[in-house]
Amino acid sequence: MQIQINTDHNIEGHEPLAAHVRGAVKSSLSRISDSIMRVEVHLSDEDSHKGSPNDKRCMIEARLAGRRPIAVTHQAATLDQAVDGAADKLARLIESTLGRLHDQKNRRIDPPPAGPKLIGQS
Repeated sequence: MQIQINTDHNIEGHEPLAAHVRGAVKSSLSRISDSIMRVEVHLSDEDSHKGSPNDKRCMIEARLAGRRPIAVTHQAATLDQAVDGAADKLARLIESTLGRLHDQKNRRIDPPPAGPKLIGQS
């Protein structure tokens, strides 16, 4: 699974931050990583000059094999919290999506084959 990290001009992209992002994404998506081709993480500081609470934003987009990309967003007071929250949301969304796909594949579309007729049935 390839992980790409992008930051806006208000966030200094340093290695400890990148390591935390990669670790959080890998940890949250470990059970379903075989289904994921690429993950893009976008970090931003919505109100860098105002210092508002919950102004750190993390948007994560995942590209699943053979499916359209799916994305989630989480805002929090710190970048670490925003990343952790978004990674957890993404894991739940992917698990739910894959579960629905699995259920659809297992549903029988054709009627069951006709069984042998019992004596007295028409």
